[in-house]
Amino acid sequence: MKPTPFFVFGAIVAGLMSQSPAQAEKLAMINYETAPEKRLKALKLSAGQRGRREGIAIMDVDPESPTLGKILMDIPLPGDLIAHHIFYNKDLSKAYVTALGQSAMHVIDMKRFPYRTARVDTPGCKVQEDVVFSDDNKTWYLTCMGTANVIIGNAVTDKPIKTVTFPKPFYPHGIAIHEGIVRMLVTSTISPSLKDPGEVIAVVELSTGKLLSTLKLSTKPSPSGSAPVEILWVPGINPPTAYVTNMFGGSLWAAAWNPSKKEFDVKEVFDFTKTKSGVPLEIYFNKKADRMFLTTANPGHLHIFDMAGGPANPKLLKSVPAAEGAHHVALFPDEKYAVVQNNLLNLPGMDNGLITVIDLQKHTVAANIDTLKKRGFNANSIVALPEWYHPAGH
Repeated sequence: MKPTPFFVFGAIVAGLMSQSPAQAEKLAMINYETAPEKRLKALKLSAGQRGRREGIAIMDVDPESPTLGKILMDIPLPGDLIAHHIFYNKDLSKAYVTALGQSAMHVIDMKRFPYRTARVDTPGCKVQEDVVFSDDNKTWYLTCMGTANVIIGNAVTDKPIKTVTFPKPFYPHGIAIHEGIVRMLVTSTISPSLKDPGEVIAVVELSTGKLLSTLKLSTKPSPSGSAPVEILWVPGINPPTAYVTNMFGGSLWAAAWNPSKKEFDVKEVFDFTKTKSGVPLEIYFNKKADRMFLTTANPGHLHIFDMAGGPANPKLLKSVPAAEGAHHVALFPDEKYAVVQNNLLNLPGMDNGLITVIDLQKHTVAANIDTLKKRGFNANSIVALPEWYHPAGH
């Protein structure tokens, strides 16, 4: 079976991109890769016959659009990159694609159309995970899960300038920086072989890269295997508070800055085992920061929380079923829909491949998009294009 070409160039795409967000579709970038062989066999496809493939699809994900699920453009990526996440810099002028398979990111100039990627080598960084940016947009920080370090780079030239190294075993994944308190927080998640899960977050002095402390995020005896994974500052909170998802601990923790001690106080604020949900992953907020959205991959939900009680007391309003592997989410400025990408590292039972659109007013599923899935691909991340982008607290 010959795969359907993804390429639609020229005046059609240029015309779509020139329309205002109010008049056009809602477009998102979705990086994808060839699905596991078992999935391909079910579709009567074969990776061996057509070769392993990676790319970034630009897709209409608006459930109110007549072209829902249509791929308008495809950006090819190296087949051995194992592209992982996509992160915008502060002004949305560049998108950074991290990689599990190479010691290089790929950067997209979002002001140049058609989009294309440029390779940014990051020597000494294996199994790239998350990227965050300084407030002035001049510096990026990249976590390297396979080499126990964070690479700091010049975000103008995209050249690495410094390395922060952690004592092993340490598996950097999530990262958050706060220039007001001069701190960097980094999670220790799990080894690239998915063994030896961590249990701490590291507290680093942002100005020097000095490791100040590690904070355990589990009430169980060590090694607890809680695997803290993603970390995000709760918007508008003073003193600063970061949320951390414990992937294997099945919980959400808060790390609240204590000005008198100049350290963080940590505590569990939600237990997902009570909802029969496992593997909490990504965290997002609406503009008012009175709602939090959080994904769990097993069996796959988007959880909606009321934040009226403050970061120490998030109240679960609704757990909306997505699909196995619920992971990254694209939100839009109108905050009407959340678009959930359902795949976590192609792991069995968490690799459904659908993209689920959830109505945030009705708390129901508005649509399921199977465009990539039925062609034998799994999505690994999703972000809205700049015209439709909602930072969601990131």
